[in-house]
Amino acid sequence: MAEESAMDRFCGSEFWNSSLSWWTEDPDLTPCFEQTALVWTPCAFFWLFMLFDFWYLKASLDKNIPWSKISIAKLLFTIGLLVITILDLIMAFVKKGGDSELPRYSLDVWGPIIKIATFLLVLLFIPLNRKFGVQTSGCQFMFWFLFVILSIPRCRTEARAHQQRNEILDSNQEEIPDYSWEEYQFVSFFIFYAFACVMLFLNCFSDAMPRQTKYKRGPNEIPELSASFLSRITYRWFDSMALKGYRNPLEEDDLWDLRPQDSCKEVMPTFAYYWNKNVRKNYKQAAQTSEPKAQFANGKVSFENPQGNGRKKGMASIMPPIYKSFGGIFLFGSFFKLIADVLTFAQPQVLSLIIGYVEAFETTPQPEWKGILYSVLLFVLASIQTFILAQYFHRMFIVGLRIRTALINCIYRKALRISNAARKESTVGEIVNLMAVDAQRFMDLTTYLNMLWSAPLQIGLALYFLWQELGPSVLAGLAVMIIMIPLNGFIASRIKTYQIQQMTYKDKRVKLMNEVLSGIKVLKLYAWEPSFEKQVLDIRDKEIATLRSTAYLNASTSFLWSCAPFLVSLVTFATYVLIDENNVLDAKKTFVSLSLFNILRFPLTMLPMLITNLVQTQVSVKRINKFLNSEELDPNNVQHDKSRPHPIIIENGHFSWGDEDETTLKNISMEVPKNNLVAIVGTVGSGKSSVVQAILGEMEKISGSVNTVGRLAYVPQQAWIQNATVRDNILFGKAYDRKRYNRVIDACALRTDIEILSAGDLTEIGEKGINLSGGQKQRISLARAVYNDADLYLLDDPLSAVDAHVGKHIFEEVIGPKGMLKNKTRVLVTHGITFLPQVDNIYVMKAGQVSENGTYAQLLKNKGAFADFLIQHLQDGEEEEEDLNQIKRQLSENAEPELLAPIEKAIKLARTESLSDSISVTSADSLMGRGSLRRRARRQESYDSAASAASLKRKQEVEGKLIETEKSQTGGVEFAVYKHYIKSVGIFLSVATLVLNFAFQAFQIGSNIWLTQWSNDKEVETNTAKRDMYLGVYGAFGFAQGLCNYGAAITLFTSSLNASFKVFRQLFDNIMHCPSEFFDTTPKGRILDRCSNDVNCLDMVMPLNIRMCMSTAFQVLATIVVISISTPIFLAVIVPIGFIYYFAQRFYVATSRQLMRLESVSRSPIYSHFGETVTGVSTIRAYTVEDRFIEESDNKVDKNQVCKYPSLIANRWLAIRLEMVGNLIILFASLFAVLGGQSNPGLVGLSVSYALQVTQTLNWLVRMSSDIETNIVSVERIKEYGETKQEAAWELEEDKKKPKNWPADGRVEFSNFQVRYREGLDLVLRGVSFNISGGEKVGIVGRTGAGKSSLTLALFRIIESAGGKIIIDGEDIAQLGLHMLRSRLTIIPQDPVLFSGSLRANLDPFDVKTDEEIWKALELSHLKAFAKGLTSGLNHEISEGGDNLSVGQRQLVCLARALLRKTKVLVLDEATAAVDLETDDLIQKTIRSEFKDCTVLTIAHRLNTIMDSDKVIVLDKGQITEFASPTELLDNPKSAFYSMAKDANLV
Repeated sequence: MAEESAMDRFCGSEFWNSSLSWWTEDPDLTPCFEQTALVWTPCAFFWLFMLFDFWYLKASLDKNIPWSKISIAKLLFTIGLLVITILDLIMAFVKKGGDSELPRYSLDVWGPIIKIATFLLVLLFIPLNRKFGVQTSGCQFMFWFLFVILSIPRCRTEARAHQQRNEILDSNQEEIPDYSWEEYQFVSFFIFYAFACVMLFLNCFSDAMPRQTKYKRGPNEIPELSASFLSRITYRWFDSMALKGYRNPLEEDDLWDLRPQDSCKEVMPTFAYYWNKNVRKNYKQAAQTSEPKAQFANGKVSFENPQGNGRKKGMASIMPPIYKSFGGIFLFGSFFKLIADVLTFAQPQVLSLIIGYVEAFETTPQPEWKGILYSVLLFVLASIQTFILAQYFHRMFIVGLRIRTALINCIYRKALRISNAARKESTVGEIVNLMAVDAQRFMDLTTYLNMLWSAPLQIGLALYFLWQELGPSVLAGLAVMIIMIPLNGFIASRIKTYQIQQMTYKDKRVKLMNEVLSGIKVLKLYAWEPSFEKQVLDIRDKEIATLRSTAYLNASTSFLWSCAPFLVSLVTFATYVLIDENNVLDAKKTFVSLSLFNILRFPLTMLPMLITNLVQTQVSVKRINKFLNSEELDPNNVQHDKSRPHPIIIENGHFSWGDEDETTLKNISMEVPKNNLVAIVGTVGSGKSSVVQAILGEMEKISGSVNTVGRLAYVPQQAWIQNATVRDNILFGKAYDRKRYNRVIDACALRTDIEILSAGDLTEIGEKGINLSGGQKQRISLARAVYNDADLYLLDDPLSAVDAHVGKHIFEEVIGPKGMLKNKTRVLVTHGITFLPQVDNIYVMKAGQVSENGTYAQLLKNKGAFADFLIQHLQDGEEEEEDLNQIKRQLSENAEPELLAPIEKAIKLARTESLSDSISVTSADSLMGRGSLRRRARRQESYDSAASAASLKRKQEVEGKLIETEKSQTGGVEFAVYKHYIKSVGIFLSVATLVLNFAFQAFQIGSNIWLTQWSNDKEVETNTAKRDMYLGVYGAFGFAQGLCNYGAAITLFTSSLNASFKVFRQLFDNIMHCPSEFFDTTPKGRILDRCSNDVNCLDMVMPLNIRMCMSTAFQVLATIVVISISTPIFLAVIVPIGFIYYFAQRFYVATSRQLMRLESVSRSPIYSHFGETVTGVSTIRAYTVEDRFIEESDNKVDKNQVCKYPSLIANRWLAIRLEMVGNLIILFASLFAVLGGQSNPGLVGLSVSYALQVTQTLNWLVRMSSDIETNIVSVERIKEYGETKQEAAWELEEDKKKPKNWPADGRVEFSNFQVRYREGLDLVLRGVSFNISGGEKVGIVGRTGAGKSSLTLALFRIIESAGGKIIIDGEDIAQLGLHMLRSRLTIIPQDPVLFSGSLRANLDPFDVKTDEEIWKALELSHLKAFAKGLTSGLNHEISEGGDNLSVGQRQLVCLARALLRKTKVLVLDEATAAVDLETDDLIQKTIRSEFKDCTVLTIAHRLNTIMDSDKVIVLDKGQITEFASPTELLDNPKSAFYSMAKDANLV
């Protein structure tokens, strides 16, 4: 008997006996071990982890769980357990020690005492958890679980002892021993054990819902909140969502509410508290004040202004607040990661035990139970790792989400307070990127961040264990790995440069396509599509070439990575066997080392990635810090002192836009008495709007004071419209009061506009008010102010964008002395002179100063700046006829005689110009709701105003939605799409890729089987030649692997690039061939999205996805093959496992795909709302509705989380299920290897090490296949556009037979011609017939919407005829190819469209004309002097949309285009809008002289331009009412033409 240990004395019996427990066929444990170690382990666990339970109690948001059957049962059974244990203690004192012959040992006393203490603690937690609303406790579940599992050996021991006792009692021995103590122990233990099992069962469920919760728990709450611990670690609570998503595609209503802990309301106060502390630390404050923990005081979180106080010590950074707010959960997660890392290394150790077991099988077989134990141990280790990693990732994602929430909200709140100077430093796009890109970076980083310590730890451990196996030769392998890193780094940096290059090409291509789509109408009219199509495809060729280089590099990295593990093992094994004759590779060494190398691969890959990721995040942190530390608006710019006499007072104020040196406004003194209307007038740029901004407090005050009393309403010069309904835009957060609302609508002249809109005032307005005209936006903005019912109104030129008669109506009904605002204090910035006599006071601005002020009459008497302003204004000639008369009346009443003469002259001049527009009597404003910019710009109606008015109305009858909504695909993708993609790739290449991948895996298996062969060969020990042969063949296998891999990668990448090239070409070609109606109904952004994002997906994402998917699929196959070779019986298990796998995958893919779609749909509103806020920030501040906007933003972020959280959980849900499938594969592979009597240790090692890798591979396979399904949608969407309706053929064979100079005469004949804009719309021309002989000049007139523009569009077949025909020089134009027709006619369109590129390319995109011809054309179009003055002449770069030319010059460029083409038929779509009168005369002269022998059709807006034409066509409602020469028509006073001329003062 060995030396007695302390434990032996404690128990009174042996504590550990290895011959009883290990070296035996029938293992058993000693009773002492069972009653101490196996009982105290769970107790110790509980005492240790109870701290977490206390923390959960503290952190719980809920209180007061009602008693339920479960909690009562828990209470009763715990009391039961206590009673039994106390009884044990009493019985020990009664039965043992003292008088009885049984000695009493320490165990008999201390055993029960430890249990009693533990159960008391368990009992204590039952009411505590109820009180603090904790529904489930992981610590307790784990305690009971361990307790029940670890008591199993004792069950066996007790049962065996009982059996033996019975045998002794049955054998009729004389002296029957006293077994009463043993019998008592037997009974008490089994009752105790049964109770413990019941407790375990009860702990599988969670308690009832708490009665008091901090946040209302709706019926739609996330099940996780009340899920039990077991359900949480297996994610069983997610099953319902997975099932729902599998049955039918998830909708937004199916999603659960957000967990309260993750909502903005919980995350923000904590973050704000730490941020403010940090700000205070960095900015020394004069007075130190202590601040309470940030609370949502009535729902607000305040962030302190870093600039606000005291001296600056340094920038306040977001990092410390992030650590402090979210570090706790992060560390908890890191703890999980540590456990998982350590467990990873336990697996190779168990593997070596299994190989040892098999090796010993032949010589000294070990008992079978050991083999089974090893297999189960491997399974248990893998399973624990699975559960722990799931929790780790879950924690990390939560931290990531919360950081993102905090940052987004922090940035949003800052954007509302940032000063104008600071805002000018970055564009809206950049600020939105802070939110979209930089905040997102954190989210992506959190999962990897722990790799910083975990990767070195893993590398260190792996090396340590490898050293144990192979000694110093490990260093050779490590060296290979380390050399790989810079090599990869080099390739990665090359790839990066190529990527940047590819991005620039992509941007260029998208920009060009954007222009092409914007100017598509002009391209069609000029038949210029081929030239631009070629330009786009040229850029695309370059882009593909760059991508091709990237592909070769990618293939080489993947070649390196696939070779790396192999090279490493080859080098290591070679070094090992070559440095010493005695070193022999046996199975154990080989496969344990291989599995360790596999573990090493991951951290080595991750480190470089992590470092780049960290660098990027560092950049993001800097950018966010810079923004959050930027200057804020000074709230003291404006005082609100109620004792001042007037509501608005400025006293000698000097103001600047935040640039210290530059003062924009000087010496401003102004007072606005209560309920007065004060006008501010002045020339452009004199500082009128700046005064309004100063009153709002938006400008930096340098000196002086501004005081306002009362609530403000503000109408900015450029209306700011939200992406919401018309009604929401007007209410702007106020309650809806129908009567008041209707009054406001009528006063602001919005009634007709709202009637035109499909869903009335519930019509949704697009971003930036895209579907409204300028005038409508301005009036909505005004209506918002009026409805807001404030005290002070600041109106910054609200009448500029509306028509004169609408302006008059608004002034009378709203702003003027009799309007709705007559009892308010109003400041009006205006350009209109007409209203000035009705205002109370006028301030005249000049160069940033008030030059004079007073009433209208006073100012006129002064003969100062105001009088000059009036005269200048009249000479600009922007007034209506009636206005001129009114001004004249007003002036003759007020002005001095010497002022009247120049003014009269100015009025006369204005009259002659104003003949312009009286033709279109119906103002387009009432028809289309189009506002207009000043008088001259009024009739800029587009080609199709009438039809588009009709079509707009019809288009919007689809419930207020402007544009047909984009279909979000639901459900799976049809096989046809895959077929389409494979076809584009090419059958041969597709097959080649598959074959090469297959070969790669085959060689890999080959090399591994060769290794097993080698390690099992005993001859190698003596025969070096044989050893070298093995080494050589092993190397050859590896080389073949590498080659196949490289080949597979190259074929895959090149073939998918070919596919995306083909697909894009086809897509773009089809888009160019679409009829113009397609471009009317499809928003440009959507087409561009197909051409940029979806194409990018094909270029970059698909190849990588397919590559990963293929390699993982083959790897899984390889694993199954290898295991089946080694243990054929494994095939029996693979079928059920396959089924489980398939179902998990189907459930997951369906749910996850839809969740991702929902998430991306809910993400963009956050950013667009933010962009909207940044642009409208001055309006938001003026109305002081920041809080409402912050809340809106918070809700949008929360809504995004609602979609994001389940998709993260879906990943974990899948991972747990798949990894358990993988763990089963490990279990069966090792079990069968052990039990199958397999005597080949090499094969066993191979199959188990393959099995160990399979869990990760399975996981990846599902991810990748679902990614492919998600991304193949791009192919689907592109395919959809490749199948849209096309216009007629561009070129026909017959065209070639036509004479080169057709049309030679230019005879145009319409016979009973009808046309409509689109299927299902009314006819625009209803049977028009007329004849024009060659060379005639014909004017076409008619009211807006009479069909003038439609006539010309039909001539070019932009809209196809619906009946009748057009004949030019005897050819029916419907029989010609479109380009044949369009290239033989010329049009000078209304709005001049230029493209970016040289001046020359804009005139002659096909490069067919000589320089002389071009200069001649420029000379005739009066541009020669301008072009000569440019440094680069004809190669002068024109910016996008021709922005660097004035509108007039653009118009002249269009004229030059027409002169270059010089065809027999010219169509002039009168451009009255942009050209001043002189240019207009020039154009008219040029046309008369240069096109004198051509047929000219002029669509006239001013009658004086067509008075000298040969004939006039008068159109009305799509029919010709008059067709004769002008003189003939003017002689007949009843003709429509005569009445028009009379309106225009021409007769």
